[in-house]
This record gives sequence, structure tokens and C-alpha cells, in this order.
Amino acid sequence: MDLEIPDIIIAIDGYSSTGKSSFAKRIAHSLGFLYLDSGALYRGVTLLVLENGWHGGDRIDTEKLEPALSGLDLHFEDHGKGTRTYMGERCIERQIRSMRVSALVSPVAALACVRHYVDQRLHELARDGRVVMDGRDIGTTVFPDAQLKIFMVADPLVRARRRMDELAEKGETVQLEEILENLRKRDYIDSHREISPLRKADDAIVLDNTDMTLDQQMDWLRELLVKRFGK
Repeated sequence: MDLEIPDIIIAIDGYSSTGKSSFAKRIAHSLGFLYLDSGALYRGVTLLVLENGWHGGDRIDTEKLEPALSGLDLHFEDHGKGTRTYMGERCIERQIRSMRVSALVSPVAALACVRHYVDQRLHELARDGRVVMDGRDIGTTVFPDAQLKIFMVADPLVRARRRMDELAEKGETVQLEEILENLRKRDYIDSHREISPLRKADDAIVLDNTDMTLDQQMDWLRELLVKRFGK
């Protein structure tokens, strides 16, 4: 994208499976920005909970989780094939995208200690600006002063089909009804949690991509950037 963009932070929030990560990654590649996936950090913490058995249903053992967060090294690495999530030296990208993690990530992400950990990591990684990140509360809580905020929405059934295709590409077969129910549950938890609930920032611009391809979304962004920055 041949545009001169200042050293800004682009915050992309919205519901699960609206394509936030794909859109953010394309933006980062096009503008030469650093891509930060806040959802991957929450999923990484969820994987830690699952692997250690620190849960019973939706109940999380915070007495064991909270001290473990102080030494948890979740970060991103790019080896030329896109950004991947690491826990220490172990790549966990595949594990954190499973339905097993998806089923528990919202309750884990609602915990104050987890939100504090992720917010701290994001601020450390975004210290120099020129970053684009996606999540649930980036523009409202993590970076309320972000220069550009986008809030993504899409029809629930379209979102479920996208998620099913994504899982199928990874060899995981899940029924559409199960995915749709998972999305509805996550939407409710994310929107009604006490700490940093999912909501549109007052100054965010809504992008409904129900009937849009990724290329069309990039065309939409280009027009927005030209209007916003005049270049």
C-alpha cells in the first residue's frame, strides 16, 4: 500500500471469527507495521491452564495460575512464514487454535490477573508504535489513545462457517452447530464480563465484513487512511 502513514497504533476490536486477525495481518504486511495478536496471548494462557489441569468446567484455579503468569514467556516470532506464537522456545500456534482452547478462552480472558498480564505484554511489544493489533478491548482499554480504531462485525452464521473452514484446513472436523453455539457463548461472556467487556469504542469505525472479501476490506481501509491522514 503506497501510503505514507505516521507511527500510529491501529486497534482492531470485534466479535470472534469476524476475521480480525487476517485483516490485521494483511494491514501489517501492507504498511510495514508490527502485528500483535492479543487473542493469541489469551489463548496461550488458556493452553497453560489446560495443560496443567487448572480448571473445572469454566472455573479456573487462579491461586495456581496467577503466580505462574509472572514467569510466563509468551511472545511472537516471524521466520518468514507469518507471525507465530511461542511459549518460551515452543511454538504453540497450532494448539491455541483448537476448539479445546476456544471453549475455555473466554472465562480465562475474563480474569483480572490474565488481563493485566496480556495488557502488560502488549504495552511492552508496542513501545515504539507502528503496530496493528486485534482483540476485544484494544481500543477501549489497552490502547484507548490509539490513533485509528476499527470495530469488526459480521453475521453469526457467516462467522461460524469461516471458523469451520479454518478448523477444517487444520484437520479438525467440527459440526457447524457446535461452532455457532461456541461463538454465541463467547459473544455473551465477552460482552458481559465485569472487566473490560467487549464494546465498540466511541471513536471506532464499524466494519461489517459479512459480504466482503479480504481484498475488499483492504480497499475500504485504504479509503479510510486517505481520508484520515490526507496522503
